[in-house]
Amino acid sequence: MTQRKPIGMPFESWIDRQIREAEERGEFDDLPGKGRPLPGEGKPLDEMWWVKQKIEREGLSMPLPPTLALRKDAEKALAAARDARSEAEARRIVEEINERIREAIRTGLSGPPLNLMPFDVDDVAAEWRRTHR
Repeated sequence: MTQRKPIGMPFESWIDRQIREAEERGEFDDLPGKGRPLPGEGKPLDEMWWVKQKIEREGLSMPLPPTLALRKDAEKALAAARDARSEAEARRIVEEINERIREAIRTGLSGPPLNLMPFDVDDVAAEWRRTHR
């Protein structure tokens, strides 16, 4: 004859008991959410959320397509030219990145459209002179 549980008494399944006992042993204490906010809480998730989290967690990086890498290098070169120690150095930096930009326009690079034209060396040099008087 099987014993019936009295009505009104809480029922604890085998799974519930396993979870309760594990919590009592402290096996879940180091999980996110135990007194700490969940990573990314409040941020919208996109379909690539797990890839982005994996890249961040593992400290990985993905190379940019060549056109985007050149755009980034051009921004850095322009900033370096503005901070150059001399006008000649600023001109040299701009001329070097301009040569790379011209080469990319001439040969084509893979990736999104380059949308980049060579910088006006004289304009950059004039800006350098105005800011370094």
